[in-house]
Amino acid sequence: MAAGLRTSRARSRKVLARLPDIPEKQYFSISEAADLCGVKAHVLRYWEQEFPQLHPAKRRGNRRYYQKHDLLLIRQIRELLYGEGFTIHGARERLGQQGVLREEDANQLVLDIDERSPGSLEYDAKPWQSRLRYLRQEIEALQKLCPRKGKDN
Repeated sequence: MAAGLRTSRARSRKVLARLPDIPEKQYFSISEAADLCGVKAHVLRYWEQEFPQLHPAKRRGNRRYYQKHDLLLIRQIRELLYGEGFTIHGARERLGQQGVLREEDANQLVLDIDERSPGSLEYDAKPWQSRLRYLRQEIEALQKLCPRKGKDN
């Protein structure tokens, strides 16, 4: 493993507190985002400087408004830093390797797949299947971040 990816004291994975479900809203204030992701607002502002993938919309008075994909990314960063013991630098590298599926990209993938559906004359199975495979991998990565509701909960 590359040096600096994990802190020396955090060799084993920590179990983090269960986070609340993300409500079906389009925008969240910084305080709502902080509560939903289990971190403080000043930590979110700091992470915006450290992780280029995290850039919430800003409105009047430089107020930050986070969307659902931002909250999922914040939860992923939180898991890497607090759960797996990565350093900021290591977490940034890990996110760069994994790639992050933003909501706009997911919507575009769905549109691309719809346009090339099996009923279409220009249907080509291989690109369509590779898009689905990519989308499945992204969904599985998101599922690992989100706690599941089950019989135990």
